[in-house]
Amino acid sequence: MTITNIAVCGIGGQGVMTATEILAEAALSLGFDVKKTEVAGMSQRGGVVTSHLRFGPQVLSPQIVPGEADLLVGFEAAEALRWSHMLKPGGVALVNQGRFVPPVVTIGLYDYPADPIAEMRALGVEVSDFDASALALQLGNIRLGNTVMLGAMSDRLPFPADVLRNAVLARFGVRKPALVDLNRQAFELGRAAVARMGAAA
Repeated sequence: MTITNIAVCGIGGQGVMTATEILAEAALSLGFDVKKTEVAGMSQRGGVVTSHLRFGPQVLSPQIVPGEADLLVGFEAAEALRWSHMLKPGGVALVNQGRFVPPVVTIGLYDYPADPIAEMRALGVEVSDFDASALALQLGNIRLGNTVMLGAMSDRLPFPADVLRNAVLARFGVRKPALVDLNRQAFELGRAAVARMGAAA
């Protein structure tokens, strides 16, 4: 088996780093060598957060070279556009349509793209996009968006979706038992959303 490279990006407070940790735990549970790196500038204040995860039989570096990511997971659409250069040819971007405008936009340093997902497609990127934030709100908690995104990516990994689901439930079973069932529902909503896109294609 080759090395799997997953780049995750979003805005502070969306659970980007938690999602990457859970992905790492799932891969570790299968005996893979796992490396991850995170850039969390202003993660508590709505700043940009990116994380690289690499796993396989042997992984030497946690850093993904631009053009080598198998999967780009964009918790926020404009950030997905900004990091789309990380994808390898044939790689896929899985993108939340929900908008979380970062402070650099609100204070006028940058303009928010009019349609970041359309721009990604114009660049030739294969994009699977859905509104993970709206699905999380259906369950009454926007913070469930990271679990929705984990469910959405679960059928694009080189191991069964159950492995990732179990890692999600184990994480919340220890820390917040009351949230286990909500996270199970969020995971399945994400899986179903991507399955519907595949059926419609």
